[in-house]
Amino acid sequence: MADKTLSTGSRFDYSLDSMARIQQILGAWRQAVPALLSALLLLGCGRTGSPPPQGDRTGGGAAAYPLPDPPLVYPCEPGRPGGRLVIATFSDPKTFNPITQNEQSSDDIVRMLFSGMVDYDVPKQAARPALAESWSVAPDQRTWTFKLRKNLRWSDGHPLTAEDVVFTWQVIYDTNINSVMVDIFRIDGRNFDVSAKDDLTVQIVTPEAYAPFLVYAGGVPIIPKHILAESVAKTNFVSAYGINTPAAQLVGSGPFRLKEYKPAEKTLLERNPYFYGVDSKGQRLPYFDNVIYTVVPDMNAMSLRLFSGESDVHEAVRPDEYERFKSEAAKGKFVLHDLGPGLDRSFLFFNMNTNRNPTTGKPYVDPVKLKWFRNAKFRQAISHAIDREGICRTILGGRAEPNYSFGSKANLRWYNSNVVEYPFSLEKSRALLKEIGIEDRNGDGKLEDAEGHPIQFLIHTVLGNPLREKIVVLLQSDFKKLGLDVTTKLMDFNNLGDRIYSSFDYEAMLAALGGGDTDPASSMNVLRSDGFSHWWFPRQKSPSTEWEARIDQLMSLQVRTLDYGERKKAVDEVQSIMNRELPYIYTASPLHAAAIRSDIGNVRATVLTTHRVTWNAEELYFKK
Repeated sequence: MADKTLSTGSRFDYSLDSMARIQQILGAWRQAVPALLSALLLLGCGRTGSPPPQGDRTGGGAAAYPLPDPPLVYPCEPGRPGGRLVIATFSDPKTFNPITQNEQSSDDIVRMLFSGMVDYDVPKQAARPALAESWSVAPDQRTWTFKLRKNLRWSDGHPLTAEDVVFTWQVIYDTNINSVMVDIFRIDGRNFDVSAKDDLTVQIVTPEAYAPFLVYAGGVPIIPKHILAESVAKTNFVSAYGINTPAAQLVGSGPFRLKEYKPAEKTLLERNPYFYGVDSKGQRLPYFDNVIYTVVPDMNAMSLRLFSGESDVHEAVRPDEYERFKSEAAKGKFVLHDLGPGLDRSFLFFNMNTNRNPTTGKPYVDPVKLKWFRNAKFRQAISHAIDREGICRTILGGRAEPNYSFGSKANLRWYNSNVVEYPFSLEKSRALLKEIGIEDRNGDGKLEDAEGHPIQFLIHTVLGNPLREKIVVLLQSDFKKLGLDVTTKLMDFNNLGDRIYSSFDYEAMLAALGGGDTDPASSMNVLRSDGFSHWWFPRQKSPSTEWEARIDQLMSLQVRTLDYGERKKAVDEVQSIMNRELPYIYTASPLHAAAIRSDIGNVRATVLTTHRVTWNAEELYFKK
């Protein structure tokens, strides 16, 4: 699962037509999420928006935008063009680069700027054409051929060809670039072979049969060679398409393009006049003139913006706010979609990185604490010390259920129901800790290890998420009852990401991997020991434990067969190992809901992506 939230995810179906989390890992790039244009624009309720773009940024006219041959005809209800969609958020994007981005705040924007050869209808869990009008697979089940549409254009008007697709894959496999998606495009260390047969034909040959190929590989966001080749040659691609890139230089092929970005204020997108999609009447999509992300202080402010009519969408209604949203929805300004359990999971995890900081030469983790963190019985004891029922009841308003597994109960096809539960029991916690030499040695109510070191650690979690802030306080209280000396620290989203992926400067973290698609292959970069999102110890040169090595073997096995029974057996064992070793100690699974303005058409809400009502932003429109 190239999961992501500090919310990142996992999901799919064995068939090659299944995906929802790839929209996050590879980019569920084409949906709607905005930021504030200006305070003045938000005052009125029937926003009409700015006029459609009159030419590209060099001044061309409408005639300069011929449709591709053939355009993609969306099976949506024909809508009315115009208006601007406003969505509040409390996090700025960290980058606009689809190859290196790996956090929700960036994905919210990136997903709308770029397209893949294949798109995905999330509620139907079905692949559909995008930049490619068609594809085929040879009898060997390894050789795939994609046919691009004629006259495709980048958002700056430059032709988009098979050469751009090949360039994208070269970047993914470039060892100088930390691609968050490369882990799921290798089989036993072997890359896919990608070539252009002509300007419109792309061939991809996999080393072996690859179960989720169509949506995973087909859904890779294509990037422009004419813009980014120089940055790759100069080995500064990682900083390319950063937040300081001028809007005119940030070129994509999605339904929208960047118009303006102001840190801590807004991200403003405008309609891409070269987009390849139309409705059944031949009207070019998207319908909205603009999509705006407006930055607010926290999630409470996001809710208030929707209630006051200053924003149009709230993708993640918190369980503790559900009744209030239900009451406000009764007034008719917005529709509340009750979506049930999802695929995202919240968990506590410890830093198990055995490496040293190359600059200071010091271990990333205090060796005394690392010894605790890397002991499975320590982690099992911690799991027993978490009052999940209390979290569900008091913090999540009863709209949640305890969770003990890497797999999600919502993913019926792949969930292993034979996992061990860790009910709240301080007695069981103390017994497990005593087995590894941790107990109260001097009668002061606090636990020490066999060498007399007090058991103390710091838990980081995200600032601005009230639920996480409350959960971490409850965890601290429960752990104190056990005799652990635990402190907590709130930190902004991007800072937490830096600690997880770069500096490794943390001891414990309360976070989440959000959404994901239903296919287990989407979890490759989380589960494999060399994975970018193997958060507890990422990018290992070789597996640091036998159980991690076994997971590596199983994940490679399940992706190389098209037989569901064989895949399910391997995936069940992976879940059992994760359930026993507990690198992630799960807390609770919330019941999800989302809200969107009542006069927006073509809404097809789904729990299978974090963009629950805007995953199809190019189809959404204001009815009046």
